Amino acid sequence: MLRRKTTMSNFRKQSAAALRFAERRQREDEAPRLSTAIPQLQKLWFAIEERSDANRASGPKHVRHIVVASAPALFFVPCGDPRCVDGGHDVTGPIMQALLSSQTTFQGQDTCYGSLGPSQCARVLHYDASAEYGS
Repeated sequence: MLRRKTTMSNFRKQSAAALRFAERRQREDEAPRLSTAIPQLQKLWFAIEERSDANRASGPKHVRHIVVASAPALFFVPCGDPRCVDGGHDVTGPIMQALLSSQTTFQGQDTCYGSLGPSQCARVLHYDASAEYGS
């Protein structure tokens, strides 16, 4: 009986994750393309790091290269804590503002708005961005 219960629990978790992925994919598909919104943008990349203020732990910093020709003008990074519910980092507004003003370097941060049980998620996303523009 215990084995069956565990299997159902895993199925529900996977289904919730699959649903979140499908919703994110739909938002990306419906968003305008980055190349249309900012035609002069040629290259864009981010150095991303997520930290938990609760224990000051830092996740690994990684670089994300954006394929400008096909990327949506939507910048949402899921929360790195697998226990976080309804969280993530939507940094579309500040990033698009920086790109529309043709900034070549910019940085920002965003606090996760999700929850870990009865508590708010304490993870903070930090990003450093670089952009190249053409005529």
